[in-house]
Amino acid sequence: MAVPARVSLVTLGVKDVARSTLFYIALGWPLSSASIPGEVSFFKTAGGLLALWREDALAEDAGVPPGPTNGNRGSALAINLDSSEQVDAALVTALTAGAQILKPGHATEWGGYNGYFADPDGHLWEVAHNPFWPIGPDDRPTLPE
Repeated sequence: MAVPARVSLVTLGVKDVARSTLFYIALGWPLSSASIPGEVSFFKTAGGLLALWREDALAEDAGVPPGPTNGNRGSALAINLDSSEQVDAALVTALTAGAQILKPGHATEWGGYNGYFADPDGHLWEVAHNPFWPIGPDDRPTLPE
């Protein structure tokens, strides 16, 4: 059986679930009633679900030793938007919510526009406009076949 090409849930390990939950609420993301205060928080996004879980509990669940507690973990999550103006506005909202802006919005060499922020636990988020991947009716980028 092939593994379905579907990312349905991204879980971020965080130091303080309550603090991180408030950050994502301040971004304007609705908190699911399936969340358990202080334990785990769930947010429904256009691309799937985002979960916030204590990083030590996540490591234990995966059967791995705890990893770095802050900073770049070798991956980034992305939010694709319809315009460079929306990218800049999203970065301002993230900053106001408590993010650290790592790279302000700027034109890229590949013809798009992007910027990066880090959430309170150092998870990297790219906010981008890619004119070659328009946002579809499902709020997700449309990739060529």
